[in-house]
Amino acid sequence: MPSERMTATRTRNRRGEGAQLRDDIVAAAVALLDETGDESAVTLRAVARRVGIAAPSIYRHFADQPSIMLAVVQQAFDELNAELYGALDVAGDDPRTRLFAVCTRYLEFARRHPGRYRTMFGGLWMPDLEASSLTEADLHALGRVSMEVLVEVLGGCVAAGIATTTDVSADAVALWVGLHGLAHQQSVTVSFPWPPDIEERLVVALAHLTDG
Repeated sequence: MPSERMTATRTRNRRGEGAQLRDDIVAAAVALLDETGDESAVTLRAVARRVGIAAPSIYRHFADQPSIMLAVVQQAFDELNAELYGALDVAGDDPRTRLFAVCTRYLEFARRHPGRYRTMFGGLWMPDLEASSLTEADLHALGRVSMEVLVEVLGGCVAAGIATTTDVSADAVALWVGLHGLAHQQSVTVSFPWPPDIEERLVVALAHLTDG
């Protein structure tokens, strides 16, 4: 039964297996978040119960609950980055195709992992830096790689002469804001009659594409 699985006692790790326990703690937190869609469900007690360890054992790897959530969000961004780079791998060399491949994959990730996605961008998780072990540097690093991917593909369109932006970095931020807004609204207003080409319209406008 699920309750028995969640409360089972974990076999003690052998020497050198501490890294596996850390991974198991993060995996348990991710599972709780995906199941509940609620960051408050990811408590030290709940995570420990899911892994099958005593709650104090968590402190060998994480200072507090926010540090577990940081690891969850870092892992989610790693997954997103892998998705974006995977899109580039199959998109070929055409700059427009590469831009749309990245944007489409971004939106697909948000649709597949709604709770995780909201947590990544502060919709569920707003850590108190003064009351936790986290630093501003920890938070500022989140999303940096995915933003670099957007800068890269938008810059490729500019270099190819199919985008007129004069500030690639700023317009990459604007493009991300647009994608984020669309991802959020599609998740909360599911009955809205979205135009079938809404993604294309958004990307064309915010990337300042010129080739129709």
